[in-house]
Amino acid sequence: MAIQITAVRLSGGTAHEHIVRLWWTNPADGKSGDSTRAQIVTWIETQAGKAYTLDGNGHRAEVAVVTPHHGEKYLRTHADGVWTNNLLALPRR
Repeated sequence: MAIQITAVRLSGGTAHEHIVRLWWTNPADGKSGDSTRAQIVTWIETQAGKAYTLDGNGHRAEVAVVTPHHGEKYLRTHADGVWTNNLLALPRR
């Protein structure tokens, strides 16, 4: 199953590390909801979950887990072999 991330909430800053909550839809069944960053990280890592974003032109960027040397794991998009800022370009809630 792959979910589309549609919006994010940041707290304490404006970088990827500050994303604390993500809103999503599942195009396969129409379900939608919101989850914490930690919940999405766990879902991707332990349940083989897949997430992505779509930009205004319909280009897809996969969401990946980043494990920094210090601090908590966070999420960032990766497209065509390049780390991108698609999550930060999403609407804020």
